[in-house]
Amino acid sequence: MTARHAAVPADAAQLTVLSNFLREFGAAAGLGAPEMRKFELALEEIFMNIVMHGSQPGSTPHVEVSLRLTADALTMTVEDDGPQFDPLSLPSPDVTASLADRRIGGLGVFLVRSFMDTVSYSRTAGRNQLRMSKRLEG
Repeated sequence: MTARHAAVPADAAQLTVLSNFLREFGAAAGLGAPEMRKFELALEEIFMNIVMHGSQPGSTPHVEVSLRLTADALTMTVEDDGPQFDPLSLPSPDVTASLADRRIGGLGVFLVRSFMDTVSYSRTAGRNQLRMSKRLEG
């Protein structure tokens, strides 16, 4: 098992830091670009949701990203100390509706769920934890 961890403030400029962290992990582990793209898109979606919606006025949440590689799967956990919010509680968007009739929001979480084999949320010790796992082709 291989594991790595990164921590940044919830600031949009830090997305590059986290993307590089993810790419370096994937390269070191010998993971393919198609697999890593799904994790990169998921990380971007979840991190930017925290940046845009996960803070109280005058505070910036602290975000931690953990990656764990086992023989058959990669798991990414994104944690933040912002207000409690379970993104999995949002209703799935109606992707069959016309663009004009669609509700704003929720599509990013819907895509994350479709990219991953499992996605779970918990609130532990005052922190939001979103865990995403995908079995690796091999």
